[in-house]
Amino acid sequence: MNKMAMTAVGLGALYLMRNKQSREKLMEQFSHLAGTSSKP
Repeated sequence: MNKMAMTAVGLGALYLMRNKQSREKLMEQFSHLAGTSSKP
């Protein structure tokens, strides 16, 4: 990856570490993509 892409990934990770609600929403979307649900 180029430097710009790495910077974007780093900033996104930093945002998710600081914002619990966004992190939970993202994990929910990943679980739907995988075909599993984190909530019963």
